[in-house]
Amino acid sequence: MASSANQIILCKAAVSWEAGKPLVIEEVEVAPPQAMEVRIKILYTAICHSDIYFWEAKEQSPLFPRIFGHEAGGIVESVGEGVTELKPGDHVLPIFTGECKDCAHCKSEQSNMCELLRVNPDRGVMIEDGKSRFSIKGKPIYHFVGTSTFSEYTVVHSGCVAKINPSAPLDTVFLLSCGFCTAKKFGVTEFVNPKDHNKPVQEVLVEMTNGGVDTSIECTGNIQAMISAFERLGVAVLVGFPGKDDVFKTHPLNFLTERTLKGTFYGNFKPRTDIPLLVEKYMNKYS
Repeated sequence: MASSANQIILCKAAVSWEAGKPLVIEEVEVAPPQAMEVRIKILYTAICHSDIYFWEAKEQSPLFPRIFGHEAGGIVESVGEGVTELKPGDHVLPIFTGECKDCAHCKSEQSNMCELLRVNPDRGVMIEDGKSRFSIKGKPIYHFVGTSTFSEYTVVHSGCVAKINPSAPLDTVFLLSCGFCTAKKFGVTEFVNPKDHNKPVQEVLVEMTNGGVDTSIECTGNIQAMISAFERLGVAVLVGFPGKDDVFKTHPLNFLTERTLKGTFYGNFKPRTDIPLLVEKYMNKYS
């Protein structure tokens, strides 16, 4: 079979033509990877609420037509000039925030906010030449956070690709997120639905835990949930993506009463370095 490297690939993709409108399965043209880029055959992908948030485009500048998707796993089909750490056939996870390994953030133990490749949902093109690698009959289709995995093939900057153990089950590790059964396996004993109670959930938790939890992690991006997470003693970690105009207000005295508020992005993992290690931990535990 002739190699598809350096050739345009025709494939199916779920294209969003307008904000909030149903995605349309289209035949798209996927250009070859340019310098420091990788073209990936996507085998598995999932939908995240962040995809929905930017598809709705209620609180940000709309950028359409666009191919969404950022949770996925696949196999490298071809690589562009200068790519040395990846090759065709490698099993990989596209990552929406990258790791160049050269900037001050990448070299710091305290940050994963790569100066070159940090996530930017407002950028719909590749950083090397400011162009899209997707098109339909000559019309450019925008990328999403550098991944666009709702396509059978996608082009990603090599710094946004984590190479993983080829023995790892892609249909499982591509997601690397938590679920109900996962939480139970790691020791979660109680699940609380705020709708089941007629009082604020933080008050319910105080009663359940005899004074409050040591650490709370807010993952929804809901501003009221963030405030609830912070209203008791301990450490509150904000993970969820808030609305554009949301404001978190609190009195400085709250910090003087042993409360700690902090945020985290991608678990503070350095994607190319740490994601393969997470996969190995999974393999060692469940193999």
